[in-house]
Amino acid sequence: MANERARALRKNMSNAEWSLWQVLRGGQIEGFRFRRQHPIGVFVADFVCLEKRLIIEVDGAQHAEPAQMAHDEGRTKWLESRGFRVVRFWTNDIAENIDGVLDSIWAALQELPSVRDRPPPPRRAKIT
Repeated sequence: MANERARALRKNMSNAEWSLWQVLRGGQIEGFRFRRQHPIGVFVADFVCLEKRLIIEVDGAQHAEPAQMAHDEGRTKWLESRGFRVVRFWTNDIAENIDGVLDSIWAALQELPSVRDRPPPPRRAKIT
């Protein structure tokens, strides 16, 4: 179900999401690759860099409503409990200050370790 929803969201991106996607796609930020409208569990992240486990959410005015804010907080906690970092930007910030948004994304990417830099999980001992 999340895959179907993600496909629909990719076809109907907001103007702010589309503008941000134009600078995130194809590894344009120092080679970091992002996916758009990517399912993670029951949620669909607006953008995600899987290598750094960074999720970028684009929030419109509806996200300022108390019920939506509570939903977003629970969603963020769930994603963070699975090792992701979530950063949020308002649509007007993307429209009016894309360079500042990109600077914030770059800073977040620099703070996070790459999944390739993390040690592999310990191997199970073979039972003979």
